[in-house]
Amino acid sequence: MKRVAVIGVGLTKFGELWETSFSQLFVEAGAMAINDAGIDGKDVEAIYVGNMSGGRFVDQEHISCLIADHAGLTPIPATRVEAACASGGLAIRQGVMSILSGFHDIVVVGGVEKMTDVVTEKTTQTLATASDSEWEAFMGMTFPGLYALIARRHMHEYGTTREQLAMVAVKNHENAIHNPYAQFHSKITVEDVLRSPLVADPLRLLDCSPITDGAACVVLASEEKAREFVDNPVYITGSGQASSTIALHDRKKITVTDATVNAAKEAYARAKREPRDIQVAEVHDAFTIGEILAIEGLGFVEIGKGGKATEEGETAIGGRIPVNTSGGLKAKGHPVGATGVAQVVEIVLQLRGEAGKRQVDADVGLTHNVGGSGGTAVVHILEK
Repeated sequence: MKRVAVIGVGLTKFGELWETSFSQLFVEAGAMAINDAGIDGKDVEAIYVGNMSGGRFVDQEHISCLIADHAGLTPIPATRVEAACASGGLAIRQGVMSILSGFHDIVVVGGVEKMTDVVTEKTTQTLATASDSEWEAFMGMTFPGLYALIARRHMHEYGTTREQLAMVAVKNHENAIHNPYAQFHSKITVEDVLRSPLVADPLRLLDCSPITDGAACVVLASEEKAREFVDNPVYITGSGQASSTIALHDRKKITVTDATVNAAKEAYARAKREPRDIQVAEVHDAFTIGEILAIEGLGFVEIGKGGKATEEGETAIGGRIPVNTSGGLKAKGHPVGATGVAQVVEIVLQLRGEAGKRQVDADVGLTHNVGGSGGTAVVHILEK
């Protein structure tokens, strides 16, 4: 696969941003990315926006036009991309493909979600639309419930412990302390997780990612064009996308996310890399069991060994494969449409050596973004 360069990145603060509107979030992240790239608005040839559900969260459809308008980038073509919680990762992929096709040389890719303007019950209902509405959501199933089923089965099949799940949250909160954009900057302990309110057995409140507002943005360029603007581009050398059944009951095995496995295979093949080559990763930990499924499906550890690897510190900063140095969805926050783009921002900062106190030594990184309970997965490989 040819290389597409990331030449600029931008990120808003993640959290409950009551004073900031939906469009302001995207404009802020976009302006940061354009300034970081050293380009002008007139250099941008297309916009791709990851957004799961602006219609339900802020009563706004026609997101693509709104963004182009409020960013002052009309008449540039703008396209909204939706794949539930994988909307941001898929928007990145669409931007990559538009450059690889030769159709564009410079594009802006962003993701945005404003989730706190509605009551929690509506947020839960909106997120549930990423499951099978007829067979899961209509029956009262929520995403904590779906991932609780996965967690309980994983514990049964592989001996994963309740404490090992908690260790994922503890690690990611520790990492987020050093991320100024993260929603949470507080240390937690395993005991804190185990004593937090029960949401869906065995998952507790501190196993679950929060409701979050935020936006993230990157500027992508062809390899030739990138040289005109920056000296330190990070290249997307591999990209993979795969689908699975939307409902858990149709899957052969709910403890293995086959969309992750298949998307990773494509990304590794295109980048001519293997799991052992990855030195830092941002993975989809909407729930603590999600990170364990991710590191197994991506090939970092054997299936069933994710809990033990976490317990032994393999995924911590300083470990064999640092995972979610940003704090992950769990502690950085999870504005669903923005998450996949924010993951790319973190890996770019790591590969550029600009991650501050959470910096790791890495030349090759990976992002992993999941839609729903695993119906969609998008994996990107990035290199210096």
